[in-house]
Amino acid sequence: MTLPFLGPLALSGFAHAWYFLYLLVVLGLVAAYVVVQFGRHRRVLRFANMELLQRVAPAAPRRRWRHVPAILLVISLATLAIALAAPTHDVRIPRNRAVVMLVIDVSESMVATDVPPSRLAAAKEAGKQFADELTPGISLGLVAFGGSATLLVSPTTNRAAMKTAIDGLKPEERTATGEGIFTALQAIASVDAVMGGGDTPAPAHIVLESDGAETIPRNPDEPRGAYTAARSAKDQGVAISTISFGTPDGVVGIEGQQVPVPVDDATLQHITDISGGQTFHAGNLDELKKAYAALQQQIGYETIRGDASQAWIRLGALLMAAAVLASVLTNQRVPV
Repeated sequence: MTLPFLGPLALSGFAHAWYFLYLLVVLGLVAAYVVVQFGRHRRVLRFANMELLQRVAPAAPRRRWRHVPAILLVISLATLAIALAAPTHDVRIPRNRAVVMLVIDVSESMVATDVPPSRLAAAKEAGKQFADELTPGISLGLVAFGGSATLLVSPTTNRAAMKTAIDGLKPEERTATGEGIFTALQAIASVDAVMGGGDTPAPAHIVLESDGAETIPRNPDEPRGAYTAARSAKDQGVAISTISFGTPDGVVGIEGQQVPVPVDDATLQHITDISGGQTFHAGNLDELKKAYAALQQQIGYETIRGDASQAWIRLGALLMAAAVLASVLTNQRVPV
């Protein structure tokens, strides 16, 4: 829960939970208050002249509200005890140390125009937008694969170089998805060797966009196949998120003939199942941009435990002030 004045009140844990022992003090104050009120009640009953008692006793409405200041005071002390326990809440912050490899299929099927103006042209536009919107501190690299795979941009924070390389993508024959993944893994390993800023390797992620099944090799489980590459990624702790891009109606002209190139979801789904990550299907440019936007939110940010005590301190102070005000209004004195 978030209130503008107070801040986030949602909790995900406590850094110093032993401070909750102060709640025993609060319980002691409650017990003392009850004892004092019970003693007052007994003294009142000793009055013999009930008519006089009714004249000097507070009016019924005032008696009804006379415990409100004490209740507010107890709640404020309990709230401050929570603040002392250093509550935490989940905070999403931009990553400033991570590697993302964008692996794009440039096989001949990507010239199909079922996604106007073509699958490849739409992939270029969405890829450049992804590069622009990805958290600036993340190193982004580019691999293009057709019959072979080429590292076009080593992981870098230079988004201009990335977009220039995406603009230069050209179609090639055949589809070697496994080679694309292996090339991306090699680039990640290379940058890990030189990237500082931590005791552990920077978190890495592969985003694979393709429209068809692998053709080199024919069996994805062969040593250089897509499924073998996905298993290697899993062993290295690199998740692969995939975007299958296109429609079942895609065709390309090859040697004067119209050859169907329907999108293949199954291969990419299995790659994700093996390695982890998310699977997306995009049948048009808008869906492709949405897939990249979802990935940007997932990859570009991390969730950490942040301090939430300030909100509880403000709430405790507000309740204490309310207790003082209520006491002045109902009892004409500060609560004791």
